[in-house]
Amino acid sequence: MKWNPAAYVQFASHRDRPFFELIARIDDNVPARVVDLGCGPGPLTAALADRWPEAHVTGLDASPEMIDKATADHQRPRLDFAETDAATWTPEAETDILISNAMMQWIPGHRELMAGWLDALKPGAWFAAQVPGNFQAPSHALMRELAATPYWADRLQGLVLRQDAVAEPTTYLRLMLEHAFEADVWETTYEQILRGPDPVLDWVRGTALRPILSVLNDADAAEFEAEYAALVRDAYPPFTGPEGELLTIFPFRRIFMVGRKETASRFG
Repeated sequence: MKWNPAAYVQFASHRDRPFFELIARIDDNVPARVVDLGCGPGPLTAALADRWPEAHVTGLDASPEMIDKATADHQRPRLDFAETDAATWTPEAETDILISNAMMQWIPGHRELMAGWLDALKPGAWFAAQVPGNFQAPSHALMRELAATPYWADRLQGLVLRQDAVAEPTTYLRLMLEHAFEADVWETTYEQILRGPDPVLDWVRGTALRPILSVLNDADAAEFEAEYAALVRDAYPPFTGPEGELLTIFPFRRIFMVGRKETASRFG
């Protein structure tokens, strides 16, 4: 599946806010080694390099298009990017901070992977991750329902993220505690205001709709998008703002987890 960096950053102000609220909870002023796993096109990884200018910061992503964009657009003395499959990756022993922003939901069995990452991190290291928690929302439920209709089912089976693509906050908290992390886990629902016609369709084009678009020809992709747009237009009805602008309220739940590995484990 190819990723489109331009589509992904279309709603940067909404997508970036959770990242900065996540890393604000990392209480480490002088890390030597920082990894951004699932870095996308790189602007947020560059922000890490700006926050910790003495650290070696690496952005990792499975998409060659994202890595090419990140490498071309973001240059810092101690910043680099590399193509990596998170499903087979393990943090190096010297990693001080491991960050994963809106990436783990794409990996089936990511909790087992996360457990391995937590084990691999050294005492005193930080882990911080954020995942969307809205897979039961109309934006995703309607996409699953449409993809399961007889006309689409044979071609789109298994391509829409499941409603259990991520766990509930308590599950992540327990996982971090079981792996000797002092943990802080919380959730936030952002009441996002999107502008223009069919903005929910525009939003998912950069993320959840990508697997579907990758297997359909142009005509079928346009037909699926038109059917989906009509469904979410009803689920998220637009209204006219005070200045005549078309507005849509798009609630978006996100789950956050931040923790520091204990230097002397209380677990044994």
